[in-house]
Amino acid sequence: MPALNVEFSDRELEDLRQIAKERGTSMKALVREAAAADIARHRALQEGAEAFRRFFASHADEFAAAFPEDEPPLKGEGRAA
Repeated sequence: MPALNVEFSDRELEDLRQIAKERGTSMKALVREAAAADIARHRALQEGAEAFRRFFASHADEFAAAFPEDEPPLKGEGRAA
């Protein structure tokens, strides 16, 4: 299994030791769980953003009608130079 060496400050390392001790786990397991949780969170955010984009695209006309002031001006519209 591939591995990754991660550097921590002395303070961070001591905090990790303390947290691992309190949770009754190893530092390696603690760091791996934290990384896995962040990966899962990142994936969930990406999936949520994609679901929103699909929803927004499929309801674009409704959003445009409901919020016309947020629509970009058409070419040729807007301020005169």
